[in-house]
Amino acid sequence: MAEHNLLEEVQHAFEARFQAQPDVVVRAPGRVNLIGEHTDYNDGFVLPVAVDRAAWVAARAIDDPWATIRAVDMRNEEAIFTVASVPASVGGWADYPKALVWAFLERGLHPVGLEAVLTSNVPVGAGMSSSAALELAFAEAWAALSGFEIEPRELAVLCQQAENEYVGVNCGIMDQMISACGKAGHALMMDTRDLKHRYVPIPEGLALVVADSQVRRSLSNSAYNARRGECEQAVSLLKQHKPDIASLRDVTFQDLQRYGKHLPETLLRRARHVVTENQRVLHVAKALYKKNLDEVGVLLVDGHRSLRDDYEVSLPQLDVLVEAAIEVEGCYGARLTGAGFGGCVIALVAEDATDDVIAHICEVYDDRFGNRPPVYVTHPADGVSREG
Repeated sequence: MAEHNLLEEVQHAFEARFQAQPDVVVRAPGRVNLIGEHTDYNDGFVLPVAVDRAAWVAARAIDDPWATIRAVDMRNEEAIFTVASVPASVGGWADYPKALVWAFLERGLHPVGLEAVLTSNVPVGAGMSSSAALELAFAEAWAALSGFEIEPRELAVLCQQAENEYVGVNCGIMDQMISACGKAGHALMMDTRDLKHRYVPIPEGLALVVADSQVRRSLSNSAYNARRGECEQAVSLLKQHKPDIASLRDVTFQDLQRYGKHLPETLLRRARHVVTENQRVLHVAKALYKKNLDEVGVLLVDGHRSLRDDYEVSLPQLDVLVEAAIEVEGCYGARLTGAGFGGCVIALVAEDATDDVIAHICEVYDDRFGNRPPVYVTHPADGVSREG
């Protein structure tokens, strides 16, 4: 659904539910990660892109210290909770706005009560950061209604802490940062250690084709947290031989060649993925500046195989989608995007080849698994914004 239709939809849904006009309408995009997977919680480099799919929140302030939120995409399910104290977690989508109440209160900020309607066309559980989009949309809406002056970068940090400490998912900062700070026509090259970032132009004539395996996973119930723990274990063991390292960001490939023998095989493979992935991010950014798309494509495929073999977060469904995409002329490269364990793959495709890529991957996937994957053609979009 086009963004202007979602704007109209969320406005009309708000008016129908609350018999009033919203004070603010906020849009916050989902994202795909071009390269740099599982590096963000290792203080590494990432290169995500905000996409033209987003969560939309229409809201108005009320005098009572309560939030009433209707989720259009959840069969108009409603959540009602206090904003005067930390609301109780019961799981599900409502824990994300509740987490923001917790995060505001932790900072000594008191969010106003609100009435709100939420809708989104970011696929849930598909590796496109539907949760970060939801968080940023509500955070920006609450900031606007409550008179909080919070710059986008700090809003991203607030949302990440909310997801880490209230929701219980140990995500890195990448998803929230790109939803907050995305720029149309660009990827965001970010150092997750200090949050310094710069924009890398995506050459014209390209599309990001996202194919959804429809294998769903919940980060809080998956091996995501286990992978993070394995990285921490690898750092702990490597510090015995190289005391100055604080994270896998500080480990070079030469370090792994020298000290890798001290790691169990599994931890060595996890560390090797992160170390080589950081290098791939830097090389992709340089190649994009030079418009060397063939090199970008090779690096994307290398990244997927590292995620498959060393980090072990791919699945046969994702591998089939990647291999099918790169068989088509006009597809420069493809890889899984997001944490893995299901979700989506991303392919970098010449705009005039998108139909061929989509047709081929759907045919191959249907032959192998008996169903056709949803496919989205996306382009780099702006970060969170107040609309209307």
